[in-house]
Amino acid sequence: MTAPAAARAVWREAEVVDSIAATSTARVLRLSAPGWPGSRPGQHVDVRLTAEDGYQAVRSYSLGLAGDGDTIELGVAEVPDGEVSPYLVHDIAAGDALEVLGPLGGYFVWHPDDPSPVQLIAGGSGIVPLRAMLRARLDGPASQPFRLLFSVKTPEDAIYRDELEDVGTTGGAGVTWIYTRRAPASWPGDVGRLTAEQLDAAAWPVEDDPTIFVCGPTAFVEFVARALVSRGHPAARIKTERFGGA
Repeated sequence: MTAPAAARAVWREAEVVDSIAATSTARVLRLSAPGWPGSRPGQHVDVRLTAEDGYQAVRSYSLGLAGDGDTIELGVAEVPDGEVSPYLVHDIAAGDALEVLGPLGGYFVWHPDDPSPVQLIAGGSGIVPLRAMLRARLDGPASQPFRLLFSVKTPEDAIYRDELEDVGTTGGAGVTWIYTRRAPASWPGDVGRLTAEQLDAAAWPVEDDPTIFVCGPTAFVEFVARALVSRGHPAARIKTERFGGA
């Protein structure tokens, strides 16, 4: 589904319905936004907060779920010394209000009518829009094979950790974990930054012509994109979304 442009380009007041700790520095927010036109997997919103003195701050956050209805789910990771994220992670509560603009974005979107295998590659909080794609695949009629590679510092830093572990064990999608600082005690693999060899082992091969979505910090996304292209994946088949300094 695609929301009409006129429906997207307005600020809406939204109320926090639920605020769930995802990690010690990240939170999942569920908002009720009357009139929300729905979203596609991979889209995001702008969030606007207004202080009592009238000062306003606007930040963009990915949608953790897609579809119709008035409920919005955001995954927010705290940015140290940030202006908005610390409030959203540590202070906001059910019943609080904010404003949202969206859904936004048409490039970094998974289309269920694309029959290609899908490779999702996330670094840290980059999992949020990719989780929306994965949920759309698992909860809908589509049957494309999905694989997810998720790189996190430690198990406790993984947003949606329990859900993704269940998906990986029940066969809903292939899930590969990369731990860069500390792994679970029973972890059989190496600990450290993602390598090109690990990427080769986890990702769909070139001959399967997958659609690839990569989201995470800038350095992570650039490394993954270069490694994929060097192995023969067409650049046009690799869609990226990044955050942090250039």
